[in-house]
Amino acid sequence: QVQLVESGGGLVQPGGSLRLSCAASGSIFRISPMEWYRQAPGKQRELVATITSGGTTNYADSVKGRFTISRDNGKNTVYLQMNSLNPEDTAVYYCNLPFGPRDYWGQGTQVTVSS
Repeated sequence: QVQLVESGGGLVQPGGSLRLSCAASGSIFRISPMEWYRQAPGKQRELVATITSGGTTNYADSVKGRFTISRDNGKNTVYLQMNSLNPEDTAVYYCNLPFGPRDYWGQGTQVTVSS
């Protein structure tokens, strides 16, 4: 059984930074891609960033150049460094571990960008 626990969300002013963490239990983390999604109020959940087991990354156009996804396989943890935040980044952020036919989701962490 895989469990994911996100942390690091909070309230930040426009232009500020936050780093989200997602700690995974279980042994499949090292061989799985990892994904960060976000869902703003009244909007669909959207894919923000992905990282393969080998470290190849991909980003949504809306965050490219501002967000960085990384992983530490020794700690079973994936990170999302978010810089130059703006109010449009306000959302609940979720990490996801896709493995075969299943998706494992964390509980989400709230990020609010406001002055």
